Amino acid sequence: MKTNLKSKAYHILKERLINCDYAPGSMLVESELASELDISRTPIREAISLLESEGYLIIAPKKGIFVTDISINDVAQIFQVRMEIEPITLKMAGPNLPIDELINWRTEFENAPDNLKDSYKIDAKMHLFIIEHCYNNYLIDMMNTVFEKNARIVISSRQNSAHVKDAKKEHIEILNSLIKQDFELAANQMYSHIVNCRIAAIDHFYGIVK
Repeated sequence: MKTNLKSKAYHILKERLINCDYAPGSMLVESELASELDISRTPIREAISLLESEGYLIIAPKKGIFVTDISINDVAQIFQVRMEIEPITLKMAGPNLPIDELINWRTEFENAPDNLKDSYKIDAKMHLFIIEHCYNNYLIDMMNTVFEKNARIVISSRQNSAHVKDAKKEHIEILNSLIKQDFELAANQMYSHIVNCRIAAIDHFYGIVK
């Protein structure tokens, strides 16, 4: 039961951290979290310790529990990984991608909402769908972690509706190339798409720093 409560607390808190329900730089109070989740403090404490080890929280003795800030360096490193790895995994995955599912993804993007949180969820799921079909478990595990960190960056940057619409168009172009089985073109389009996302994120965080 204790393990189940720890797991429940961990997953709830992690989802809220990824979705920026707990804003970067904010302080959390263990007793308030326990009350909010209706879970005793020991499983909450264990979940907090695990989330600290994953880089989402900082436990400062005698000061409190703080949500980690997002730095420009974090943004640069996350997008560097995506720019280098995703075009490669796309080419690896290309021959394994079911055409009917790619068509379904295209339809989903054509009908996708223009608000950031909902559009990002669809965005991330499509990227991970492609990555999962590379059938390399090490790459898949690594990129799942990268996309969890990437979510915080995108959501906290509050990218505007114009960028969301541009990203939707870019996803449709990538999917069209994959449907045509032009994997080289799709990989190039993926690279350009990630570069554009990186620019949007860095513009936001650089503005905050200035």
